[in-house]
Amino acid sequence: MSRPKARKPKGFRDAFSETAVARRNMLATICDVYRRYGFQPLETSAVEYVDALGKYLPESDQPDAGIFAFQDDLDEQWVALRYDLTAPLARVVAEHPELPKPFRRYQYGPVYRREIKPGKDRFREFYQCDFDTVGCDSMAADAEVCDVLAAAMRALGLDEFVIRVNNRKILNGLLDSLELADAGQRLAVLRTLDKLDDIGINGLEAQLGEGRLDKSGSFNAGVGLSAAAIDRLTGFLQSREDDRERTCDALFERVKESESGREGIQELREINELLDVVGLSSELVRFDPSLVRGLEYYTGPVFEIELPFTIKVKGKQKKFGSVSGGGRYDYLVERFTGQKVPATGASIGVDRLLAALEHLGRVDATGTDGPVVVTVMDTERRVEYQRMVQQLREAGIAAEMYLGSGGFKAQMKYADKRRAPIVVIAGSDEFERGEVTLKDMDLGAKLATEISDNEQWRKGQPAQITVHRDELVAQVTAILSRQ
Repeated sequence: MSRPKARKPKGFRDAFSETAVARRNMLATICDVYRRYGFQPLETSAVEYVDALGKYLPESDQPDAGIFAFQDDLDEQWVALRYDLTAPLARVVAEHPELPKPFRRYQYGPVYRREIKPGKDRFREFYQCDFDTVGCDSMAADAEVCDVLAAAMRALGLDEFVIRVNNRKILNGLLDSLELADAGQRLAVLRTLDKLDDIGINGLEAQLGEGRLDKSGSFNAGVGLSAAAIDRLTGFLQSREDDRERTCDALFERVKESESGREGIQELREINELLDVVGLSSELVRFDPSLVRGLEYYTGPVFEIELPFTIKVKGKQKKFGSVSGGGRYDYLVERFTGQKVPATGASIGVDRLLAALEHLGRVDATGTDGPVVVTVMDTERRVEYQRMVQQLREAGIAAEMYLGSGGFKAQMKYADKRRAPIVVIAGSDEFERGEVTLKDMDLGAKLATEISDNEQWRKGQPAQITVHRDELVAQVTAILSRQ
């Protein structure tokens, strides 16, 4: 008989109790912040029509690639797993014109990317947690994105982070000043600028010019710009000041001949005024001309949260980098309606942020303990054991009766693997006396590392107490509160 091999698909992963609970707690904290700012939950299908999703990913070099798609037997139309939570939002807003405008929603859930060769720590299914304001063209909505992101990071106990902000209109103004009319060359310039953190300023200059050798020794053809144009681009990227207002002044001098550039600068000035009102300093929210994201997607301000610490990758220290990104996208709903519907928002990369919290020791794993386990010492008394379990559950305590077939040693092993905080033990003697024995598993594990003398352990039994049967719930509650 041929048996299938137990294996998960490449690029996917399983999440066991600790990860699942930590993610749940983190999402609850973030969503509490979203609700406090007036955003309401929305849930959308994991599957959308391909034409509704659109034919490009926000960061994709191949606009028609990257999705899991199939033809639906019901209507013979092509559908696909969502690749983000923004495209479904645009469809919902277009499909339901009765929604209040602005429409403010948050959503979290898995999204899917059909990467052919997913690299290390890159997965084809991962979680995002978004909030968006649709139907508002005021820069107040964009300033609020920074405010919400900062509040979410602080709620998670993160104090060291930087929110980087730029504006696509300023970048377009820069390209206008270089008199780059060819759309392909403009896009190639932006994609190259986006690689600054990876290839450094020298590599960037080479890539904007004739080309460069990558780490493998292969030659990457360059964009072919003149030396003067390259100087203007690198000068632009390095024109950030410590103060947001001064950064706006410096950038204005570089794009003032472009209407798009001037408009982008004015939008940043409006955002700056609002950030000052809510007390977000220039150290925390930074106007950064080197931020380039969502090349086919965003139309105005763009945002990114960067965590400044480093991690070791293959023996080398590397910046942890971004855990969130977003921006203004004023044309997604227009694809459906033909009318411009302004929108802005941001997405938190849930798995990446959780990895950062783990690295910093800030993970909230509350709730990962298993249930109280009631052992079965006398199979003839299963009804009595079940009654204990029921009493604990009615008191709001997670509990279960051991349902396996092993003896006491096997049951204790099971309770240990289940991370049970307490084990309830009652044999014939306990039943005759109307008592139960409670074993504090957490305290027992701790004391086991401190007590080396077996006789001392037998005499003390400090992690195990015997109480009257009527005191079961009260004593279990007391032990749990101490833990």
